[in-house]
Amino acid sequence: MTSTEQTDYVTDVDGVLQITIATAANGTSMDFAGINAGNAALRAPGFDAGAILLTGSGANFCAGGDVRGFAAAQDRSVHIHGLATDLHEFVRALDAARVPVIAAVHGWAAGAGMSLVLAADIAIGGSSTKMRPAYPGIGLSPDGGMSWLLPRIVGTGRASEILLTDAILDAEEARRLGILSRVVEDEQVLAEARALATTLANGPRSTHASIKKLLVQSKTASLSEQLDSEREAIATAAASPAGREGVDAFAQKRKPNYAGQA
Repeated sequence: MTSTEQTDYVTDVDGVLQITIATAANGTSMDFAGINAGNAALRAPGFDAGAILLTGSGANFCAGGDVRGFAAAQDRSVHIHGLATDLHEFVRALDAARVPVIAAVHGWAAGAGMSLVLAADIAIGGSSTKMRPAYPGIGLSPDGGMSWLLPRIVGTGRASEILLTDAILDAEEARRLGILSRVVEDEQVLAEARALATTLANGPRSTHASIKKLLVQSKTASLSEQLDSEREAIATAAASPAGREGVDAFAQKRKPNYAGQA
């Protein structure tokens, strides 16, 4: 996408790919037109954004799945299987992205909406933000990666309690648990998240990619293996355009300019 190209669900401005994952239609339930448009944008051959921003329009970030749509489906199992397939392809694309993923979480993030918050690298919530797994309330099990992501953020025991009791988490509790990175005033959520995404998009993209890769590897690596990976990564970075610019700028006592740096 160019810096001015946009669709109803995906915009690319100043290096930030903004994806709307829920709309006011159907009570801010997950909008799969947005999910699929976002998935297509993330997998496009010309993808060159420096950050990804997940947002919802309407009163909430995402109130979860369209339960009325579930109920109306001729074959509920087939219907939900198809939705989960599309959602999971989107989560895989977010996970594979070499750039930071930021979620602007206003209002409720429930069900699969909460899963997408967990999938973000940085999540910014408002003082009124609330989260809830919501699956036990409708007799379903988690999707969107929640059963994998939540225990890695809050620990297995706490994740079990949250999922099994269908706990409602307010903004401060979500921040304390590490689900939200920070909490701001409700009206500042989108502006704060967009400003952060723009700052990251204009930063050293190769550094961000390396950080994300190291964090993923750390989930299964031993300390010794991770030390080897860090050594190779920092040595590679030292010879990269971004690494040279960053070190030279520090030595010359100026602000680094990472524009055009890989």
